[in-house]
Amino acid sequence: MSDTLQIVALPLDIAWADPAANLAAFGAAMQRLPAGTDIVVLPELFSTGFVHDDALRADLAQPVSGSTLQAVRHFAATTGVAVAGSMMAVTAGRYYNRGFFIEPSGDETFYDKRHLFCVSAEAETFERGTDPVPVVRYRGWNIAMIVCYDLRFPAWCRNRSQAYDVLLVPANWAAARSYAWTHLLIARAIENQAIVVGANRSGRDDYGEYDSLTQIYDATGHPVGTVDDRIYPGAVAATISRDDLDRARRRLPVGPDADDFALSL
Repeated sequence: MSDTLQIVALPLDIAWADPAANLAAFGAAMQRLPAGTDIVVLPELFSTGFVHDDALRADLAQPVSGSTLQAVRHFAATTGVAVAGSMMAVTAGRYYNRGFFIEPSGDETFYDKRHLFCVSAEAETFERGTDPVPVVRYRGWNIAMIVCYDLRFPAWCRNRSQAYDVLLVPANWAAARSYAWTHLLIARAIENQAIVVGANRSGRDDYGEYDSLTQIYDATGHPVGTVDDRIYPGAVAATISRDDLDRARRRLPVGPDADDFALSL
């Protein structure tokens, strides 16, 4: 068990429909990580961006055995760093916005995005996930992951029985909705008494601009990340402490007072 966890959120400027360019940028950043990094969090659909054209989607979507995750597995194994993010995946002819958590050991966890953004073509492009938010035990910490628009749904993100310590949020969240993004990250951190990592893409695409929205908050909703352009422009790094997390939960022990409920999947 580690008393601290060092996390880097990597705001890739995603080259649209160009996996080779995006994997190259990711690989270069992995080589520049600070010593002791435990987790890197990539943006949503980090290798392609949003692709809605049927023919192009069919060409770019991959199974989890494909070259995109093979590259992620390689960098996780060679650097000793877990890598989280999401990709455009295909299973049995159906397409998913699939979150992944790839550990250096080779252990893997997947999560298909549940909430598909209602004002875009995402709901027409992907199938909705049917499994609950996963919680992974990694280096003594419990890590949960959602994807982008899931952040707007507090019941979906609820940290029931304080099952997780850290919530990872890979995203393509446009700056036009930056006020909501920032305040929802803070709210999820406070109400769940957990560290929240918002790993947003950078640059721009047909849906808007994205710069400067990658953020990390502690369990009291205060920012704890610092920008480290040596890794990648706008990369945000934070070292979180088990003692700080436990102290926050002891000081205001809201967990036992939370209402229990069952989600309808």
